[in-house]
Amino acid sequence: MNRIVSRVGPQEDELAAERSGEGRPRGRRHPAVAVVLVLTVLAAGTGIAWVAGAFRSRGAPGAGSGALPPTTKAVTRQDLSSTTPVNATLGYAGSFTIRGQGGGTLTSLPSPGQVIKSGQALYRVDNGVPVVLLHGSLAAWRTLDEGLTGQDVTELNHDLVALGDASRPDISAAGWDYFSSETAYGVQQLQTALGVSNPSGSLPLGSVVFEPVAIRVTRVLGSAGASATGPILAATSDKHVITIPLSTGQESEVAVGDQVTVTLPDGVSTPGKISSVGTVASGTQASATIQVTVTLAHPSAAGNLDQAPVTVYITTAKVSNALVVPVTALLARAAKGGGASGGGYSVEVIGPGNTRRLVPVTVGIFDDNSGLVQVTGALTPGERVVVPAS
Repeated sequence: MNRIVSRVGPQEDELAAERSGEGRPRGRRHPAVAVVLVLTVLAAGTGIAWVAGAFRSRGAPGAGSGALPPTTKAVTRQDLSSTTPVNATLGYAGSFTIRGQGGGTLTSLPSPGQVIKSGQALYRVDNGVPVVLLHGSLAAWRTLDEGLTGQDVTELNHDLVALGDASRPDISAAGWDYFSSETAYGVQQLQTALGVSNPSGSLPLGSVVFEPVAIRVTRVLGSAGASATGPILAATSDKHVITIPLSTGQESEVAVGDQVTVTLPDGVSTPGKISSVGTVASGTQASATIQVTVTLAHPSAAGNLDQAPVTVYITTAKVSNALVVPVTALLARAAKGGGASGGGYSVEVIGPGNTRRLVPVTVGIFDDNSGLVQVTGALTPGERVVVPAS
């Protein structure tokens, strides 16, 4: 913002007044308020220089070809959006506790951070007997054997088909909720793949764990040589999720499906989407928040980060095909009566032969990421406006 101060000089008091409320969409907060405060303070000591002709000293409107050519940017038309940054945490979705039910002795356990998918062993007991993870919402509660029916059998059949251990037509013909001979054959194929020397085709209680997703081990609760009953592993899903404790005052600015931009700890930005907006507030009345979650469009961008601080840029306003200029092109106009506010804005347009003219404009939304601002006024795309030199 130093460039804005050095260019605008004594007119900053009016620019500050305008950006504090006039000409901006109301009802939505914007981070540019902090900049306004800086400009207002700096402007207090520069009014006399402006009156004395400091503005004209750098090339008044109508200056001829003898003036030094200024730095300019083109007026353009484009879509524009205004964003608000909020602090958030990048982690993994879900929380699971894997419990042993079959007894025996723990002989092999995974490491924290390890991802285990459907059809893979969670841990092993006794002489290397695997306890396998399968996908399902109903917890395992009985031995699964030929002739049974039920939701747990339905889960098992879908898993066997998904893993390629059973034929979809054969399973479907017998019934998805029925433990048929085709199901038993699929279980044998699964057991063989897991290294079971004598696959039985049935699954005793404790030999399978149903969870809705693949898991990522966060903590090992059991220990080798201990009993394989009770809590064995603490885990999450293997899917990243971003959690925002959003102020209830900003609740109206977000909705499920909104596109956002996420800045990761290394400074890299990646797109995301709001996947849920909480309805129950927490905290005190003065600092109440709701939980908003964001999923990444490119999950691999997050690597193995867990509980990492990130910044999420929420879009608070949009406009299509807007007339835009750089924010640094704005000049504050003197208020009537010499006051410090109420004068509005102008931009300085360069014409043929380096002639200059001031064009009054009304500002709309600001896009801090691009440094552009929406304006309305007697401007044409392609015209050049003066900006501070780099």
